[in-house]
Amino acid sequence: MIVRLSLLYIIRLKYTIKKEPAMKIIGISGSPRGEKSSSRRLLECVLEGAERVGAEVELIDLSSIKLEYCAACETCHISGTCTRDDDFWHIHDKMISSDGIVLASPVYFNSVTAQLKTVVDRLSDVVHCLKFLGKYACSVSTAGGLEHDLAIKYMNELLMRFGCSVVGGVSAAMSVPGSLEKAEQEASELGKELALAISEKREYPEQMAVHSAMRERFKRLIMINKDNWPYEYSYWAERGWL
Repeated sequence: MIVRLSLLYIIRLKYTIKKEPAMKIIGISGSPRGEKSSSRRLLECVLEGAERVGAEVELIDLSSIKLEYCAACETCHISGTCTRDDDFWHIHDKMISSDGIVLASPVYFNSVTAQLKTVVDRLSDVVHCLKFLGKYACSVSTAGGLEHDLAIKYMNELLMRFGCSVVGGVSAAMSVPGSLEKAEQEASELGKELALAISEKREYPEQMAVHSAMRERFKRLIMINKDNWPYEYSYWAERGWL
């Protein structure tokens, strides 16, 4: 039996098929040098690589936004809000809604920049409530000398402890000829790997053990402070985690 479909039916069918939403990857540049930054350039390479395999990407440059220090007032634990009037919650919401996170920073005195560290310090409720669980991440860095891996180790360990599955990192020593060019190629491949890991929902058993340990740690913390941190306690209770 030959089935004939009318043109109108085919058109209707085309527009009723649901498309899978594109994976979203957010890149955060912690360098104060803006577009002149070499670590930002590596970040751009990661995002370009991810975009080539279907990701929807966005770059946030911390050098161009208003960002204040954490006041350690615990308002985010208590109510899920913040007393600071700045651009942090724009970054916060972008990170929460993303599938992948890429951090970028030059090495400043064996660590990341003050700009990126300020964002990290403002993520307290994210960490306590495990809001990054299920996300994937990587990081890139540059340094004047051979200590270029220091920021990578710092950022990737943080990302893992925050609940992300970390797919790798790329760094460059600016004093070594050709190091940045080589890192740009590696960063592009890292972006592809990040996007593929998201689409394949890859699992990293050794990292899942870290996530499990952090979950138990914060479960105890939330229980101890259930009267002091009503927002976070309710968040955990609503998800059946307690």
